[in-house]
Amino acid sequence: MSKYFGNIYVVWKKETGSPRIPIGILRNNVSEGMRFKYLPKQVEEAKKQGFELLTNFPNVDNEYNQNVQASYGQRIVKSERRDLDDYFKFWRVDESRRNDTFYMLAKTQGLLPTDNLEFLADFNPIKGLNFISEIASLSHQELRSELLSIGDELTYQCDPGNDFDKKAVKLFKDGKHIGYVKLIHSRVFCETKQTILVKVHHIEANGTLKKVFIECSIS
Repeated sequence: MSKYFGNIYVVWKKETGSPRIPIGILRNNVSEGMRFKYLPKQVEEAKKQGFELLTNFPNVDNEYNQNVQASYGQRIVKSERRDLDDYFKFWRVDESRRNDTFYMLAKTQGLLPTDNLEFLADFNPIKGLNFISEIASLSHQELRSELLSIGDELTYQCDPGNDFDKKAVKLFKDGKHIGYVKLIHSRVFCETKQTILVKVHHIEANGTLKKVFIECSIS
């Protein structure tokens, strides 16, 4: 368990630029271990865009408590990876918890190049919170790469009038709207009066910004 986050949402999108859809939820506690359950309404929406139920979890109505950790643990980086130290540093991982599957999914988002799933934690707005996220909607903006540099501080504004997500959060650089905080991760911004520091953490660009990771923290 972690005081910094509660549940983890399993989120799917059809392709780059498509909206993210939470298709399931992961819970974890000492007595019952890790459990997974689909979100049926969201699954139906995702199916219209091509989503198929996960092979290890074939029934949308079940709550699974067997082999959940083993299944999703396959998404955690392997210890033999040569750049393991850099990987932990990138995701701000507490190395003492690297064998905690639930924690590692929350910190690294369980990203794989072979599918479009993300594991997005519902973070708590408390002192000491620190996590890496990614700016959403960049592909729609076609922003020039020189607009951002690593270490830049960004400002944000909650967007309750957003048709897609009532807890959407806009991000700005020098007053220019550049995108949004990723779905689910945005919730913590709207649930606290504390200031969350947002800094550019990593940039992937080719003339235009392709991916921008941000570090979010409460000191």
